Amino acid sequence: MNYGDFYKKLGKNIKKRRLELNLTQQTLAEKINRSLNFVGKIEVAFSKPSLKTLIDIANAMDTSVSELCNFKK
Repeated sequence: MNYGDFYKKLGKNIKKRRLELNLTQQTLAEKINRSLNFVGKIEVAFSKPSLKTLIDIANAMDTSVSELCNFKK
């Protein structure tokens, strides 16, 4: 898997988990103290989250970084 594919799959997993929780991008953004625009860009792999941001996202959605990076589901 290349670098770009990783972030595309990560973004899809973040979006999938967010929708499972019935969270809007705005709500997630508020929970992690980031902008709505930034969350949207992460979900489409335009922006790449830092490890700290990824941990914040996982915590805000009651999941783990490992689960967000699990692309075999």
